[in-house]
Amino acid sequence: MNVHELLPALADPDILRARCRALTLLDAVLGGFAPRHDYLPSWRPGVDLATMENGSGDLYGIVFDPAGVFLYGFDHECDATPWRDWPRAHWPGLLEGLPAALAHYPAEPELQFEGFFDATVCAWRETGTTSWQCGPVVFAPGESDGAGWLFAVLTDDSAEAVCNDAEDYYERPVDRQAVAALLAAAPLDHRTVAALNPAADFKATADRARTLGYAVADA
Repeated sequence: MNVHELLPALADPDILRARCRALTLLDAVLGGFAPRHDYLPSWRPGVDLATMENGSGDLYGIVFDPAGVFLYGFDHECDATPWRDWPRAHWPGLLEGLPAALAHYPAEPELQFEGFFDATVCAWRETGTTSWQCGPVVFAPGESDGAGWLFAVLTDDSAEAVCNDAEDYYERPVDRQAVAALLAAAPLDHRTVAALNPAADFKATADRARTLGYAVADA
């Protein structure tokens, strides 16, 4: 899968935002040493940022702006890596057509590495439109930008996919019913937290959920 195949698989922005919150909360409950997902409400005034970093140099970021959503990913080993050349250079067409209201995000310092926007995948969706867009990137047969695996748990809406991914990372079983509850944005309760991690502190987890904008059930 490259970005052209990714576009129709991406959910509407509100659904995507909720899924990013759920993945961040799942990491918080599981309590791993190095959680991969994060969600930053009000990263900029009125703008949220969801991120993923796998600890091996691969990552994605999704900016939720009132003007639209800007999504990017970086697979450091794929054909489209900007590190294929020096000085670094984006895959031709990667940012071409990016709407003016979102065009400043590749220059944001937090989204850069050593002063350069490291990205192999970029897509966007302006508010009021009904489809995701990308630049006129072209790939030869067999060439990849990493879109398929970078965004796999965001494009597969099943709890099974998320559980399999988490189990592979954390190397322990993950409760399917509890994950399904998080993905459905069910208010966080003691049962869900205990099913995922009996050692988790519910109050601390509930506080974290609230900072993410995720609902918590009444005690």
